[in-house]
Amino acid sequence: MNPDKIYTQDKWAAFDGFSPIISLFRSFHNLTPEIEFILNTQTFPVNFKKNKFISSPLHRNKYIFFVLKGTARGYMKEDNKEITTWIAKENELIGNIRNLWDENEPTEEYVQAIEDVVAIAVPHAMSRLLYTNFDIANYIGRKMTQLHYLQACERAYISRLQSAEKRYIRFIKSYPELVNRVPLKHIASFLCMRLETLSRIRSKLAD
Repeated sequence: MNPDKIYTQDKWAAFDGFSPIISLFRSFHNLTPEIEFILNTQTFPVNFKKNKFISSPLHRNKYIFFVLKGTARGYMKEDNKEITTWIAKENELIGNIRNLWDENEPTEEYVQAIEDVVAIAVPHAMSRLLYTNFDIANYIGRKMTQLHYLQACERAYISRLQSAEKRYIRFIKSYPELVNRVPLKHIASFLCMRLETLSRIRSKLAD
């Protein structure tokens, strides 16, 4: 997958003729023709195979991605141990938000496809362009930031529950569509428990 691939005018043929990012932005506010033109010309579809890196400290990129199909996770490494920090699915944005404003900002996070992923690449440079020149973009950005903040608060809440069983029960409540879709090893890592502990909890709840 080459995010810098030059696409023809047919790049949106499989997406009703325009970038799905336009529909995403419209869900928050009506757009001007100029904004829609920028979104159509500067975003583009990408595919990531299962287990492939979307970004990493060694393979950083200049994009965030809007997931149309598939799941992905973010994780960090500590003494060669992978610690899953978030799991995302369709209709969510993924990537290294930390270097949105400074592409040289270092990051310790890896972003990996859990399933085959179809996504729309959103260039950091385009986001900066929109924020600088359009009040509408700043409004949309604020609304989207609110949603991501709420998601981050939920992840923080789960991680602070003292009981492993309570963390898993909260996970079921907050992410029901991921329970039987994401490998248990990633769920266990996300919930700060051993895989054996998660398996025991799932068996107990099933009984």
